[in-house]
Amino acid sequence: MSAADEPLPPAPTPGPSVAPERPQTPWRSRLAISLLCGVGLVWILLDGGLPIYPPDGAFDLLRPWTVVAYVASLAAVHWFRAARWRHLLRPLGRLSLREVVAVSWVGFGAILLSPLRSGEVVRPYLVTTRSSIRMWEATGSVGAERVIDGLALSTILFIGLRRATPLDPLPDHIGDLEVPVAAVPSAAMGALFLFCSAFVTMAVFFFARDFARRATQKVFGLVSAPLGERVADIVDRVAQGIRFLPSPRHLVPFLLETAAYWSINAAGVWLLAWGSGLSGITLAEACVTMGCLGIGILVPSGPGYFGAFQLATYMALAMFFPEDVLRGPGAAFVFVLYVSQVGFHLAALGLGMRLLRRAPETWPKAEALG
Repeated sequence: MSAADEPLPPAPTPGPSVAPERPQTPWRSRLAISLLCGVGLVWILLDGGLPIYPPDGAFDLLRPWTVVAYVASLAAVHWFRAARWRHLLRPLGRLSLREVVAVSWVGFGAILLSPLRSGEVVRPYLVTTRSSIRMWEATGSVGAERVIDGLALSTILFIGLRRATPLDPLPDHIGDLEVPVAAVPSAAMGALFLFCSAFVTMAVFFFARDFARRATQKVFGLVSAPLGERVADIVDRVAQGIRFLPSPRHLVPFLLETAAYWSINAAGVWLLAWGSGLSGITLAEACVTMGCLGIGILVPSGPGYFGAFQLATYMALAMFFPEDVLRGPGAAFVFVLYVSQVGFHLAALGLGMRLLRRAPETWPKAEALG
C-alpha cells in the first residue's frame, strides 16, 4: 500500500476553541521603559524650571496667523517625507503614490504613539502585505532613509551652528539645570560623526556585500555558527533593500525631495518661533533648533516623544536667548510647536488608515508594476 492509500488518522474530538496565548511581556516591558523615560525627562524639565505649559503672559506676543501658516507648512513637510519613499521602493517593486503616502502616514503615527519607537516596523510590514516586497528589503529601505535623514539633519545642524550667533559667553546651565549649553555643539559634532559612519557602513554593506557577509558570519560565528549564518542572511536581505544607492534615477529625486522636506521644515520652525515672540531668531538659529530637536527625539522617551521633545528644543534655544525669554515666549514656542506636530501626526494617521481601508482588496504586485 502506498503512502497515498494509507487511511487518514481519526479527526480529533472538537473541543473549546482556545486562542494561542501571545507573549505580552516584551511589549509591556517596552511600554514600561518608555513611560519611565518620559516621566524621568518631565521631572528633569520641571526640576530645571523649564515649563511644559507656558506661564501667564507667555502667549502675549503670539501671532495666531503664524500658527495657521506653520500647520499649513506641516502638510507640505508630511507629504514630502512620505512620498519620497517611493523612490527607494521602486527597485524592489512599485506601489502607487497614494499607497506609499498612506502607509507612511500610518507608520509615522505608529512611531509617535508606540513605546521606544517600536512603530518603525509598521511601514515595512504594511508594504509587505500589499506587494511582493519582502520584509527585510523594506526594512533596509527604511533604514537607509533614516541614515540619510540623520546625515542631512546633522549637516544642517553643523552648518547652522557655524552661521548662527550664540550668546557670548554660553551659559553654564539650562534653566536651573547644571548642564552647560556648550554641550550642544559637542553633541552636534558627535551626531555628525555617527551618521557619516552609518552612511559609510551602509555603502560598504551594499557595494562590498560579500565582504560584509563574511565579516558578519565571522563575528557572530564566534558565538554560534548557525547564528552567524542566520545574521549574515539577514544582512544580505537588508542590503537588497538599498538597491537605489548606485542609481541616479532613484537616488537623485529622493535627495531632492528630502532637501524640500527639510527646507520647508526649517522655514516653518523659523516662522513659528518668530510668531511666538522670539523676534530676533534667524534662519540659522531655527536650523539649529530643528537639528537639536530631530536628534533629541531619537533618544528613548515617552510615547509622543513627550519630555525629549521639550528638553531638546529648550537646549537649542538656550544657546541664543536669555532665561527670561526662554521661560516666556520660548515656552510658548515649545508648547505650540509640540501640539502642532503631534496633532498633525494624529490627523495624518487617521487619514492614512482611511486611505488604506478604501484601497482595493487585490493590490498590484511588483511584477505588474514594472
